[in-house]
Amino acid sequence: MQPLTTDEPEASTTAQRVRSEHDLLGDRDVPAEAYYGIHTARAVDNFPISGVPIAMHRDLVVAMACCKQAAALANRELGMLTLDKTAAIVAACADIRAGMLHEQFVVDVVQGGAGTSTNMNANEVIANRALEHLGQPKGHYERLHPLDDVNRSQSTNDVYPTAIKIALHMSTGRLLTAMAELRAAFEAKADEFANVVKMGRTQLQDAVPMTLGQEFGAFAVMMGEDIDRLTEATKLITEINLGGTAIGTGVNTHPRYAEVVRRHLTSITGITLTTAPDLIEANQDAGVFVQLSGVLKRIAVKLSKICNDLRLLSSGPQAGFGEIRLPAVQAGSSIMPGKVNPVIPEVVNQIAFAVVGHDMTVTMAAEGGQLQLNAFEPIIAHSLFTSVSYLRAGCQVLADRCVPGIEAERDHLRHTVERSIGVLTALSPYIGYAQTSSLVHEAFTTGKGAHELVLDHGLLTRDELDALLGDPIQLTRPHRPFAEIDLPD
Repeated sequence: MQPLTTDEPEASTTAQRVRSEHDLLGDRDVPAEAYYGIHTARAVDNFPISGVPIAMHRDLVVAMACCKQAAALANRELGMLTLDKTAAIVAACADIRAGMLHEQFVVDVVQGGAGTSTNMNANEVIANRALEHLGQPKGHYERLHPLDDVNRSQSTNDVYPTAIKIALHMSTGRLLTAMAELRAAFEAKADEFANVVKMGRTQLQDAVPMTLGQEFGAFAVMMGEDIDRLTEATKLITEINLGGTAIGTGVNTHPRYAEVVRRHLTSITGITLTTAPDLIEANQDAGVFVQLSGVLKRIAVKLSKICNDLRLLSSGPQAGFGEIRLPAVQAGSSIMPGKVNPVIPEVVNQIAFAVVGHDMTVTMAAEGGQLQLNAFEPIIAHSLFTSVSYLRAGCQVLADRCVPGIEAERDHLRHTVERSIGVLTALSPYIGYAQTSSLVHEAFTTGKGAHELVLDHGLLTRDELDALLGDPIQLTRPHRPFAEIDLPD
């Protein structure tokens, strides 16, 4: 056997091309072809935290470009930016919104500075792309500057939270679509299983008959309720603080800037935005993020409960409930041939656990804000974007790879209803609670069926009993009128 080689590759003879930039800390080289600059490079060094660059949150990158484009147009309208600079910045922002240069957004999503590094990254990428539109080399900031021009009339403290809200509006829209698809999948199963009678359960014990369609219909209603709650929460994130700059006083802006930039941003995004009535309050209050996170947690908890039910109802198949069969999507064991596991519901359960954890992160980060700014919006944003992304994927995989393929074990379900003592509950209005309770106990201890016991005790005639229990599906309908039969005293 030949030993492993330890020869190292020859060092490159071509040094990486760089350009030198300057900030308050001094000079720093950055790659010559990079669209980001010195502030971004320092942030990359300072925050090697999650390994996830802000480019991974595509909506946030696009939303930052929307804000910068709106600012440039507003500054131009108010006579604070020249026409050529405005045109170049707008073109650069349009490029980013179209998907270009996202790989240049390299700062870690988890960062100190209340999002300043994200804002700097956006300013520099937009500036250098704008310089190209002006026929200038990257880094030629004398012609167009990341801060003096791209960031004019802005602060991280109003641009960053505004961009987060716009990005969340985009991403929750896709989540709502996925939730609607999952609701439709449950509704289809509710129709398919409308006449499949089974035993309902409370506290895992036999209760009274229901249909499998009613069970899946309830899942659809649960999703519909959360669609409504998420729609309501999404409306709350249309209030922005753009124009408040550093702490909400609007320092360094034109008196009309807040209204003009809001108008342009609404036009660019297609989202009806409103400026917060009190920009100082809006600058420091992260309550809307807590509200949205709480709704995402609600969705996650209810999805997880549904998946718990799917796993329980499909358990077995021989030694468990075995009432439904989930579609087999992959082998379930490396040691037990033929075993199939409920892997789709399981992954959605795990999504729910993560979302609940993200909600706690958002809660603590919002509480941790101090005075006129919440410095922890980066982790709030990352947590919310991740939760929305996970939930969308979870709804989609359930709707695509699980729910449509679910089958009912019809024979088994019919047998359990026929043998269940739960159907005796329907006799209580006729023979009384105490007598019914006695029958339930006797059925449980002797193993005899409900019909057999009622007839043995002479409590009802066969015709009377058939009128009450002959068709189990009637027991699934609320407000069923009492049978018009001559009952014994």
